[in-house]
Amino acid sequence: MTTLTEADAVDGLRDALGLLKDREQVAERLLVSSARHSFDPDRELDWDAPFEDGKWFWPPELVSLYGTPLWKRMGEEQRILLSQHEAAALASLGIWFELILMQLLVRHIYDKAATSAHVRYALTEIEDECRHSKMFARLISRGDAPWYPASRAHQNLGRLFKTISTTPGSFTATLLGEEVLDWMQRLTFPDERVQTLVRGVTRIHVVEEARHVRYAREELRRQMVTAPRWSQEFTRVTSGEFARIFSIAFINPEVYTNVGLDQREAVAQVRASGHRREVMQNGSKKLTDFLDDIGVLRGVGRRLWKASGLLA
Repeated sequence: MTTLTEADAVDGLRDALGLLKDREQVAERLLVSSARHSFDPDRELDWDAPFEDGKWFWPPELVSLYGTPLWKRMGEEQRILLSQHEAAALASLGIWFELILMQLLVRHIYDKAATSAHVRYALTEIEDECRHSKMFARLISRGDAPWYPASRAHQNLGRLFKTISTTPGSFTATLLGEEVLDWMQRLTFPDERVQTLVRGVTRIHVVEEARHVRYAREELRRQMVTAPRWSQEFTRVTSGEFARIFSIAFINPEVYTNVGLDQREAVAQVRASGHRREVMQNGSKKLTDFLDDIGVLRGVGRRLWKASGLLA
């Protein structure tokens, strides 16, 4: 009797993007790329160099208040200070997401063959994420802005999500946490208006995160074809709720208080800002197009994504 392998079971299966790629071949290619293009931030970056006067910590067009009436009343120094605090808040958010991601990856590979390339790459990605979290923490410590933890409510929702998440739900949330920030960082690292250290941090993150996105996309495609129907439906709903949480948590409102602004007024103007809505939707577009193609953005889940402001 011939034993049917997992590769045989999915051979020939397709989604809207075509044939599913072989899981082991994808992982092998990513392992080769990791060996060639991985970085040690402690050695790659000059952590002792002083910040440059007059340079931003985040491109001004990506600062949450950009273009609002409040922004127009702010002086250049206060705008740059806000960019520093928002960069610290995004680094803090990145650490929170990466801690969740590492736990979800460990759960994903818990009962899989440790000798497979798929598992070896997951362990490699966890190594990358450990370095990224330390890099973000060091960037925060290097400046005058504080660490901005997720709210207690969002921390508890994160604990709940890690407990109940299915595999496709985990990879959908992973992509949400990675791709919007990645889009912003791709605009940041070549921008000479931005501090050299911040550009160096974002460059490392973009290069290494590209592999993580590829891994998550290929696995999510597979899961949305092979997972039980209930799991696919559960993924659609939970991803929409996670998008809502993400859109709220993306900027910690304490940044406004800490740079001398009225928090309530600032939050209201960000919510009303057409520019900010366009930034977030542009940052999400590659992801939402992909999720739409593979069947995640349907039904209640699609309505939740629209309510989050990330889907036009």
